[in-house]
Amino acid sequence: MLAIEEPFMKVPLEQLKRAVRHSQKQAEKETSHIGTAVSSLLKKQNSLPAEEMDKTLDGLIDKLASLKRKLEEAKQEEALIIQRSKQRAMELSELDGFTSSSQPEFQRWCRTRLDRVLVDYMLRNGNVDTANRLIGNNGSLAHFADSSLFALVMDIERDLEESHSCKSALHWCADNRSALRKIHSSLEFELRLQEFVEMIRERNTPGAIAYAKKHLTAWSDTQMPRIQRAMTLLAFSPGTQCPPYKNMFDTARWTTLAQEFRTVIFQLYDLPAQPLLHLLLQTGLSALKTPACLSDDPSEHNRNCPVCQKDTLGRLAQDLPLSHHVNSNLVCRITGDKMNEDNPPMRLPNGYVYSLSSLNDMAAKFGGKVKCPRSGDVFDLAEAKKLFIS
Repeated sequence: MLAIEEPFMKVPLEQLKRAVRHSQKQAEKETSHIGTAVSSLLKKQNSLPAEEMDKTLDGLIDKLASLKRKLEEAKQEEALIIQRSKQRAMELSELDGFTSSSQPEFQRWCRTRLDRVLVDYMLRNGNVDTANRLIGNNGSLAHFADSSLFALVMDIERDLEESHSCKSALHWCADNRSALRKIHSSLEFELRLQEFVEMIRERNTPGAIAYAKKHLTAWSDTQMPRIQRAMTLLAFSPGTQCPPYKNMFDTARWTTLAQEFRTVIFQLYDLPAQPLLHLLLQTGLSALKTPACLSDDPSEHNRNCPVCQKDTLGRLAQDLPLSHHVNSNLVCRITGDKMNEDNPPMRLPNGYVYSLSSLNDMAAKFGGKVKCPRSGDVFDLAEAKKLFIS
């Protein structure tokens, strides 16, 4: 369970790490500029008029006040992230205190967990209003939902897919360039390449060439073949039918960029590509999947088996391996109940086997007669023979 919950703790820690780094860089940048300005002012103090000296000092004081305000805001944000991390750690630590799954406290914990799994699923799929209503109904979920992260993801995806703009995505790449370099991501190059393509689409050839010199050549060590192909694109019109260059002009690239951005940001924050809801469902489905679930014959399916439901949960189980059962379980095809010593299997004369309880119910309705649902044969209940499981 804790392995599945790993992203639950890692996301706020990654957010805190990036927030601290951002505020530190901001402080270093501003203080460096102010220090340079003060040094320059000291050198010119004998030649500058008093009024201009006062004006320059007032400007530096305003910059320091602005920096102080920004750092205070950053401190509040960091405190909020730390509080969120503490709340999540406390939530997981409660598991150690449970001794039984029937405890009311454990039931409450499971309900809260289900709610945050549902919130995660809703936020991933853009159902923000519904997620916020669920968070509003359970105040503790505010610390468990990564609303700000998914809001950022959706805003940048919207810019890419709907507005066809790389501006916000490139700004995010600039803020996270060192992290992207560590995972060897080429997302920034893909965004730069798309902006280059858009300039060619607009037939802005001089602008495209200048843009390539400034932004694409920096990737020549790892992306030279693609840069060469991109430069060849200058010789083609947007309506070209030549496959490699037609694909580069294809507007579907915007959707691909949005998907790649989601993949990369999830990787940076150690979020699984699939919603947690899918992972938990697949964990359970993998224990139920048997060869019978894959049969094209509907009669082989168990109506109570979720894997056998091809149009619903069966889709999630398509790529899962078959479960490994050391001991087989016999399941009645009529009721879906397990057959054991309390509900023994009964063999009809035609060879088909059903549970005793299902045959008793059928005989009670039809005057002692039972009808095989697979062959349609009708027998007396007394003709059924009890089988013994060894």
